[in-house]
Amino acid sequence: MKNDFLQRLLALHYVYPKPLNKLNLLMQEDLQLERLQELSAQQLSQKLSISAASAARLKTAFADSLRIPFKDLYFKHKITPISYFHPLYPKSLLELIDPPAILYAKGHIGLLENENRIAIIGSRKASSYSRNAMELIIPPLVENNFIVVSGLAKGADAMAHETAVAFGGSTIAVTGSGFLHPYPKENLKLHNIIEENHLIISEYPPYMQPKKWNFPMRNRIISGLSRGIVVTEAQTKSGTLSTIDHAIEHGKDIFAVPGNIFSPLSEGPHKLIAEGAKPVWNGWQVLEEYREMTAKK
Repeated sequence: MKNDFLQRLLALHYVYPKPLNKLNLLMQEDLQLERLQELSAQQLSQKLSISAASAARLKTAFADSLRIPFKDLYFKHKITPISYFHPLYPKSLLELIDPPAILYAKGHIGLLENENRIAIIGSRKASSYSRNAMELIIPPLVENNFIVVSGLAKGADAMAHETAVAFGGSTIAVTGSGFLHPYPKENLKLHNIIEENHLIISEYPPYMQPKKWNFPMRNRIISGLSRGIVVTEAQTKSGTLSTIDHAIEHGKDIFAVPGNIFSPLSEGPHKLIAEGAKPVWNGWQVLEEYREMTAKK
C-alpha cells in the first residue's frame, strides 16, 4: 500500500513539484491519492486554486506520469527520493509551514541521521576573509561531529563545503535545481565530490532547471535543516539575509562574523549583530550554544 502511494506521490510531484502544504490540499480527503484521477478539472481547479485549463493539463500529465517507473529510474541514477514519511526525512523540516514533500538525495543519506547541523552561508562575492574565518570556525565543528550545511552557490557556500571537506568533516549541499541541471557550472567538480562522499539534496525533481525563485525556497530548507546559521560576509540586501529571515522565523540560533567596517560585505553581519546575532570568530564560540552535545569531548 505504501509503495503504491509512493508511486502516486512521485508521479504527482513530478508534474506538480510543490511543497507538502500544497499537496495536502489534495490529500486532506484522499490521503493515499487514490481518487485523484476521478476529480474533474473543475474540482481540481477549486482545490488547488488554479485555472480549469491548468487543472485539465495537470490531470493528463499525472495520468501519464503514473506509467513512469520512478523508483527504478531514480535507483538507476543513484537518486533516493526521501518522502515526508520516510524514516530519514528530517523532522525539523516538518515544522516549516511549507515543508518539502520529497527530498531528492544523492550521496550518503545516513548523514540525515545526525541532527547536529550548522549552516554556514554568505555572499556569492565573498572574499578570502570568509575562507579565513571558516578555517577558524569549521574545524571545531568537525571535531565535535557537526555537519556543515550550505547551498553550493558561488562564493561563501562553496568555501563552506570545501573547508568542511578539507578538515575531514561532512557536508550537506541543498540545491535549487534538479540533478540533471547542477548549478552553478563552475562548482561542478565540488558538486561531484559532495555527491560521491557527502550528501546533496533538492526538493526539485531531476528535470527542474535553476530558476531565480527556486533559491529563496531552497534557503528555507537550509535553515530548517540546521540548529544554527553562521553568516560570514553579506551585503544588507542579499539572498543570504533571506535565509536569516527564515532562520529567525524558525527560531534558529544566528551567528555572524564581524568584519572590516569599511567593507560592504561586512554590512550584513554587522546588521545582524546589532539585531542580536551572536558575534563569532571561531568554532568554539558556536559550540558554546550546544554545550550539552559536546560535553563528552
